[in-house]
Amino acid sequence: MYDNHLERPGVSRPPNLQPNPFGSAFSGASSGFVRSGLGAYGEKILGSSSEYVQSNITRYLSNPQYYFQVNDQYVRNKLKVILFPFFHRGHWTRISEPVGGRLSYKPPIYDINAPDLYIPFMSFVTYILIAGMSLGFNGKFRPEVLNLVFIKGLLGWGFQVSLLKMTLMSLGSGEAPLLDIIAYSGYTFFGLSLAVLGKLIWRYSYYFLLLWACLCMAIFLVKTMKRVLFAEARSYDSTRHHYLLLIIAFAQFPLFIWLGNITLNWLF
Repeated sequence: MYDNHLERPGVSRPPNLQPNPFGSAFSGASSGFVRSGLGAYGEKILGSSSEYVQSNITRYLSNPQYYFQVNDQYVRNKLKVILFPFFHRGHWTRISEPVGGRLSYKPPIYDINAPDLYIPFMSFVTYILIAGMSLGFNGKFRPEVLNLVFIKGLLGWGFQVSLLKMTLMSLGSGEAPLLDIIAYSGYTFFGLSLAVLGKLIWRYSYYFLLLWACLCMAIFLVKTMKRVLFAEARSYDSTRHHYLLLIIAFAQFPLFIWLGNITLNWLF
């Protein structure tokens, strides 16, 4: 029997390592200090980043739920303002209220001048469906036509948003919430849907309704941009404002003509 405790020839014994009672204490303390420091620094960065993102989302996009607080009375009155803006006898400014130490605006259900997204979205869907019906009555309907009309409508909506946004930025007032501009631009499809629907009933009524909807939309946007959005401009130049308002008004005519021309070619 061999004795396992005896040294074997050619094999060196490992050194006898004594445990250091202070090493584990110092390493534990240092690792805890590093973890606590990094944790506090990370929380500070994440907190400031989340506050920055939240403030910018509120600043430029606002709360999406705000734009869907509507009722039947608001929808009826808003459609009257869109179709007959020159009969609107009240003011065009929005009703403000202090919320959480800052100035906010009342939702559409309490303010006829507040923008909403319910009417634009419903009008956009109606525009696509009526356009498909128009092509169907002429024997030109195909399922893929709805996709083309959808793309054409989105391009028109995007053009309107870009026009209003660039107008505000040129005046040094590009801080208006983006959803406000999308809502104001989306009202285009309500009058446009009526014009295309009138074409199905009587062909020649289309031209009158299209001209009427275009004129009313131009007046509506001019009134809105002048008294609601331009109030945030950092500088006021009456001549420059008037020229920009005229550009917005006259841009409605080619836009309505292009969107109202329902053909198989979505570009024309």
